[in-house]
Order: sequence, then C-alpha cells, then structure tokens
Amino acid sequence: MSDLNQYEMPMVALRGLVLFPKMILHFDVGREKSILALNAAMKDGKRVFLTAQKDVREDNPQDNGLYQTGVVAEIRQILRSGEEGLKVLVEGKYRARIAQVVQKDPYWVVAAEQAPLKTPTIRSKAMEEAMIRIVKDSFEEFCYQMPKMPKEIIVNVLGSSDPLYLSEYIPSNLPLKVEDKQCILEEDILSKRLRLLAQAMEKENDILGLEHDIYDKVRESMDKNQREYYLREQMRVISEELGEEESVMDEADEYRRRIAALTLPQEVADKFYSEADRLSKMPPNSHESSVIRGYLDLCLELPWNVSTKDKIDIAKAKAQLDRDHYGLVKVKERILEMLAVRKLAPDIKGQIICLAGPPGVGKTSIAKSIAKSMGRKYARISLGGVKDESDIRGHRKTYIGAMPGRIINAIKLAGSNNPLILLDEVDKLGGDYKGDPSSALLEVLDA
Repeated sequence: MSDLNQYEMPMVALRGLVLFPKMILHFDVGREKSILALNAAMKDGKRVFLTAQKDVREDNPQDNGLYQTGVVAEIRQILRSGEEGLKVLVEGKYRARIAQVVQKDPYWVVAAEQAPLKTPTIRSKAMEEAMIRIVKDSFEEFCYQMPKMPKEIIVNVLGSSDPLYLSEYIPSNLPLKVEDKQCILEEDILSKRLRLLAQAMEKENDILGLEHDIYDKVRESMDKNQREYYLREQMRVISEELGEEESVMDEADEYRRRIAALTLPQEVADKFYSEADRLSKMPPNSHESSVIRGYLDLCLELPWNVSTKDKIDIAKAKAQLDRDHYGLVKVKERILEMLAVRKLAPDIKGQIICLAGPPGVGKTSIAKSIAKSMGRKYARISLGGVKDESDIRGHRKTYIGAMPGRIINAIKLAGSNNPLILLDEVDKLGGDYKGDPSSALLEVLDA
C-alpha cells in the first residue's frame, strides 16, 4: 500500500464484459496471461483488478487497448474448464482506476487507486430523483419489449430507490453495449451516470422496437407464403386424386413462364400475372377459369415483341405504285410525301391517310402497295355495316363467346405489332341503341 491509497494487484482484461461493484460475474478464462494473474491473486488475498479491453478481437492488448477504469473484485471460485481453461466467479468490491502499470509479463500487475463517486449537492439530489423516474420508465419499456426478463431483476429494480444501486444493477443485468456500460462506470457524478444509463436504455428500446417491427413484417410474409404453399399443395393433391392430367397449378405456372418470356410493359405484365394467380386458385372446370384461359391465350398470342423495320426507298416506292396503279397522280404524290417525311423523321407518330372515291378506283389495293413499299405487314378491317361499338373495343370477357376488338384481332392476324392497317368502308359505320361505333373508333385512333 502506498501513500496515495494505491494497491498493487494482478489484473485481468475482460472481453466484452464490464463488471460493476457489488455485482457477481461468471466468465471463462483461456489466455495464459489471465490464468497466471488469477493464480497469483489466489495466493495473495484473492483480490484482482478487472477492466474491459477496447477491442475484443485483440488477444494480447497493450496499455492503450485497455480502459483505465475498472473494478477491484474478490475471487469467489475457480473451476477447471477443459484442458487449459478456467471458469471464474468473482464479486465486484469497489470502483478503481489504474494509477500505474507495475508489471506486464508474465502477467499484468497494476497499482489500482480507489475511485469513489463525488458527494452530491442539493441540486444534484433533485436531479437524481428525476433521473430515477426516467430510468425506471425506460426499464419498464424495455421489460415490455423483452417479456422473458427474469422477475427477480424486475422486482429488484422497481422496488429500489437507491440511485447508486440502480446505476450499477441495471447495466449489469441488461444487454447494453460494452462502450455504454463503460461510460456509466467511468462517470463520477451520480446524476450524470443515471442520465447516461437512461440514454443507453432509450437507444436499446428504439433498436428493440425496430427489431420487433421487422420481425412482425417477416413473420406476416412467411405466414402468407406458407398458407399459399399449403393451399396450393392441397389443390395439387386433390387434382391428382381426381385423375386430372394437368393441374391448374401447372397450367398457371406455364402461363407465368410465357409471360416472363415476353418483354412487356410493367403494368401489362402485372395484369397478366394477376390473372394467372386467379387461375391457380380456381377449380379447373369452372366457367371463370375457362374465361381466364381464353383471355390469357389471346393476350399472349399477340405479337408483343415482333415488329418490322421500315425499308423506305422513295424511288422504289414510286415504281411500286406506278406498277400497281395507273393514274391517281395526286394520291401517289401524297403517299410519296408521307413516305419521305417518315424516312426523314422515323420517330414521329404514324400518320392517318383518308382515301375517298367511288367503288373500284383502287382505294383498297393502293393500301397494299403502300405496305409493300414500306416493308410492313398488311391488315384490312372492313367496317361496312358495323353497328356495335363492341366490335371496335372488344366484348367484355365475361360474356359467352366474347371476342377482341377488330383492331386487336387484325394485329394478331398480321403477326406484327406495327402493321399497316386499312379501315375499309369507314363511311358505312352505323349506330343504334347499342352505341356509336364511330365514337369508339375515334377513341382508338386518338390514343
């Protein structure tokens, strides 16, 4: 013992642990340096200085890798663990600081100086009372989020009003970070120590809240997926028992593969996937499943990714028009003008040309010539006598015998997503109580 109330004793560096006074701690020891220090302490008063090391990965920490504030502890029990390790039981006695490193090898020996807390003032006592309430509130919130907290700890905390006891007992029994525990241990003023404890607990409560939110979302997603898997398996087994060659599930999976193989706009793909999911949940022989099959078959047979590249040559186009038709000079000039503009500005929106004249002058055939000169597929839609707007827009798929609109059907038959379409006899469109097909056609052409 020196004049400064310092005691020389062996020191053990703790990995990921912080001991507080009056607390019991179990820990394992495997490093030779620590084992030698404990054996030396057992021969001389059973006192040892325990402090945490800053980097738990460091196997042989130096002076700057250790916290200077720790606890002088009394060794209660040492048991052999394995061939070379020890299991140690210690009790913290008082807080102390390293005043001097006396020896480093073969084990640490330090001069430890007792570090009592500062005497509180009247103002700090009032602050302590306020901080005790805050700490207990944070502790109750922590216990609410950790329902497996031992009842003994809850009773000891909520039944005590001793600020020193709470500032040491709570961090000893809660899974706080080593850095936060060390800051609490190093603080000399009790009210500030309680404030640090409250801040550490609030931070831990926030993390626990986020963990619970993430867990709930993951659990909800897993429950939904497991339920769907269970129901799908039931449907598969039932289909096999009924002797069906191909289950609805397999059929829906085939549709999903066909959808994935196409390059579709996102909203279109989402719609198709939704219909395939609906099909997988329906009885195979129901009317609704037949409707969905027809809808998906039609949509997937459309030439979504098939298009023709324009091959515009004005001289060849003029020769093609002259070879197929005699006269029609103004019509040919207008067509060549359109092709020239198309060649110079290929990204502009397609133009609509209206061909008017008596029957037999070549309105229909000249449209074929335009398609040939552009290198595009040709599709003809006869609108004479059409009175139902459903022929343009398409019928509702829930109707028996529902068909797509004539424009969609023409694109399907053409086998290209950019054919030249001729709307033949557009002036013969009619209208009745079922609607006005000319207005529906205007809507389609204006889209």
